[in-house]
Amino acid sequence: MHPDDPLQRTTRRSVLKALGTLGAGATLGHPALTALAATTGHITLPFDNGERELVAFPQKRPLILLTSRPPQLETPFAVFNDGALTPNDAFFVRYHWSGIPTSIDPQTYRLKVGGNVNAPLDLSLADLRALGEAREIVAVNQCSGNGRAYSQPRVGGGQLANGAMGNARWTGVPLKQVLEKAGVRAGSVQVVFDGLDRPPLADANSPKFLKALEIDHALDGEVMIAWAMNGADLPMLNGYPIRLIVPGYYGTYWLKHLTSIQVVDKPFDGFWMRAAYRIPDNPCACVAPGTAPAKTTPIGRFNVRSFITSLADGATVAAGREHIVRGIAFDGGYGITEVAFSADGGRTWTEAQLGEDLGKYSFREWRAPFKPARPGAYELKVRAVNRIGQSQPTTALWNPPGYMRNVVETTHVTVA
Repeated sequence: MHPDDPLQRTTRRSVLKALGTLGAGATLGHPALTALAATTGHITLPFDNGERELVAFPQKRPLILLTSRPPQLETPFAVFNDGALTPNDAFFVRYHWSGIPTSIDPQTYRLKVGGNVNAPLDLSLADLRALGEAREIVAVNQCSGNGRAYSQPRVGGGQLANGAMGNARWTGVPLKQVLEKAGVRAGSVQVVFDGLDRPPLADANSPKFLKALEIDHALDGEVMIAWAMNGADLPMLNGYPIRLIVPGYYGTYWLKHLTSIQVVDKPFDGFWMRAAYRIPDNPCACVAPGTAPAKTTPIGRFNVRSFITSLADGATVAAGREHIVRGIAFDGGYGITEVAFSADGGRTWTEAQLGEDLGKYSFREWRAPFKPARPGAYELKVRAVNRIGQSQPTTALWNPPGYMRNVVETTHVTVA
């Protein structure tokens, strides 16, 4: 649905009216947030200091609250058993600064394109849609630190379980079309992106959240500027009215509330590229636990991950009956070709049945039978392989920021 449609404007403005009760200059990180975000329950995640509130923010069902200033909300893991696409109201939320927008007028919103281009652009949302036929892609957005709280030894940063990810059908226009309309000049090396979220203090210690992509990546035809998510407008907390979609890459590049695209002729050295979101510069992106890497590089593509979603750790199932274990797997865009399931702690493996292929950047559902003959404790494991043979380590790899966890996960169940 187009954001300029009267019905959609009415729905959108009714939400923004509620958000506006905080005042014209307020943010969702404002202390008055309790007027909009209701605590509905509590959950204990399976690691030390894992107690969390379940909080319902505007346009969201109850999600796991990590912080409210800025909003950081994790998807309860059971949601991932409900289908390959993550509902918009259950999709995780991650901001870096508390100065986030609460009121956006789609009629006056602009996307500016400039820098090393022949024809700078000042695009309305209608202009953006008119650039060409809308494209769709199903792609996972995953926080770099998804699963960080399981790191041993523990590391700093948001203590996330495995719910800082989601899979959606994104609708928009390829970034390539926008850049081609502006005319990228020879000698361009990167494209820098900015959005509406802002630090609380405008000083050197609070750098704006700017990210950059290599020029060839920006022009690959897959990076997208999206205005819709699962067939509806982006939720405010997921980047309304437009956001950057970088399939196969960690969410740090998926800028929300996109307002500026600048083509540059030298590498961008802003804080969020030069100092933050960096991993050890080696094939495993890892170092010995508790040590520091000699050299780092910006984080990039996902590695291979897989999960059991139909059974929670600690579940009890009946002996002598066949249970269908279900789950999801994904990677950075090569595509999942094999998932293996183990019911004996990894000693033996059986091939799982793969579900519908929604595209190489999507969750791939899988299922496998589990028929325990005897009561007792069982360790269930899942392991995925992608099209180029990449898989998952049996022992968790470690790095100081707790990024890129992709160990073979274990689910403990009791058979009674």
